[in-house]
Order: sequence, then C-alpha cells, then structure tokens
Amino acid sequence: MNRYSLRNLLFLTLCCDLGLFSKRLLSPAANILTDFLRIPGGIGTSFSLMFLVVAAELVPVFGCATLMSLVQSLIALSLGMVGSMGILSPIGYVVPGLVIDLLFLLSRKAGLGTDLKLTAANMLGAASAGVAANLIVFRLPAVPLALYIVVALTSGAICGCFAGVLVKRLRPVLSASAASDPGERSASGAKNIPNNCKNN
Repeated sequence: MNRYSLRNLLFLTLCCDLGLFSKRLLSPAANILTDFLRIPGGIGTSFSLMFLVVAAELVPVFGCATLMSLVQSLIALSLGMVGSMGILSPIGYVVPGLVIDLLFLLSRKAGLGTDLKLTAANMLGAASAGVAANLIVFRLPAVPLALYIVVALTSGAICGCFAGVLVKRLRPVLSASAASDPGERSASGAKNIPNNCKNN
C-alpha cells in the first residue's frame, strides 16, 4: 500500500463508491432495454466499470483495478448487494478488474493511445463480466449469449468514451492537487536525499 499516496487512496475510494452505487441507480432504466432483448444485463456493469477504468488511468499502479474490484465485492457482500450470483458475486467483480489491469499493462508495452486504451478496457471488462456471470449463473444458449456480449461490448465502448472525457477533465485537477500537497512534496524530496548525497 506504500505505492499509494493518501490522495490516491481517497480518489480510489471515491471511484469504488461511484462505480458500485451508480450501477444500482442505473439498473432500473437499463433493465427496460435488457428485458426487451431477453438478456440479463450488461449496460449497468459497463457504466460501473467506467469508474475503475478512470481510476486505473489516473493512478497508474498495476493491480489498481483489481484492488478496487475486490473492495467493491466486499462492500457488496456486506450490504447484501449480491444479485443473482449470490455468494459467488466477488468473482463477477474481480474478473473485470483483472482484465482491465492486464489490458493496461499490455497497452503500455504496445504504446496504445489513451482513448483507445480506455475504450478497449471498458469493453473487455464488461464482456468478461458477462462471460463470468453466464458461466456461474445464467448458462444462456448461444444466440442470447452472443446478444448479451454484444450489448456489453457496445455499452462498454460508449462508457469507455465517457471515461476518456472524465480523464481529460480530472487529470489537471489531480495534478494540481498533487503539486500543492506539501506532504507529497516533502516525501519526494526525502527520496532524492540519498541521490544528492551521492552526488556530493
């Protein structure tokens, strides 16, 4: 946890809460469409994962999305927000977090642009959540499963575009707050002391 500053931890906590509870707020409206298509969901999950993607981009530490998804699963279990997956609901939270972290790692090595990276992370995270839910609970036939995944990918792409907008708006704010934080400046200065001593 020493890789995370207090500012970053507070930001991750905010994104965890927004991702978890926004899904509950969006689900009733999203269910109108998914019930019409006779599929179990996918839209609310994409919107929820958008906050994990934003946090993983602005706090570039490997494992960030997985940590957040694990925290979300524990909160959901403690509040009884387990849905149709029951006690296995943590799997539905952690799998997308792992996928997002792995995609961010690969994208850094491949040099993908930020917008493409955020969109792909949201899409594949949503699709992986759908696949995990289908394997554990739904066991849909081929055609409804394909439609389920297509809806997850499409909504994931839309939410990924929104994630890009949020990142552009939030990055300057977080950078400014980091520059004005005396604790972080003193910590970075303390790290540079051994190098300065060596130079002397």
